[in-house]
Amino acid sequence: MGLDAIIAIGSLLIPPVVDFVKKKFLKKEQDTPEATMSSLATTKPEVLPEYVKAVAGWLDAQVKFFNRDISGTPSQWVVDLRAAIRPVGTVLAFATLALMVSAALGGYKPVPEMADTITGVRYSCEVMVSSWFGSRISISN
Repeated sequence: MGLDAIIAIGSLLIPPVVDFVKKKFLKKEQDTPEATMSSLATTKPEVLPEYVKAVAGWLDAQVKFFNRDISGTPSQWVVDLRAAIRPVGTVLAFATLALMVSAALGGYKPVPEMADTITGVRYSCEVMVSSWFGSRISISN
């Protein structure tokens, strides 16, 4: 029971804690394109259109570099499958945990050789479910 609680609470709390630490202690750079545009708008507004054009070209080059290995658009079924993996896994983990609870309430006693396997499956399902919920918790400034 204790390890179950640690796994569930840890998986639930780790994503928002990491999010909080990143937002609280890792400050954004001061030298951003937005800060430069703001400075240019007040000091030299005549060069602002050229700067915006240069930043747009730079972002376009970054996108092209990032997508350099992609050729074409993936099939819709691939896109749908990738989008469904995590929710389906979470639903199956819920179903597995529900099945384990109903079997335990029904008096099922596993074979002693399978106890470690069943415990591992239970821990995995708990991590999947609680980390999915934990990634949905966000601390915003």
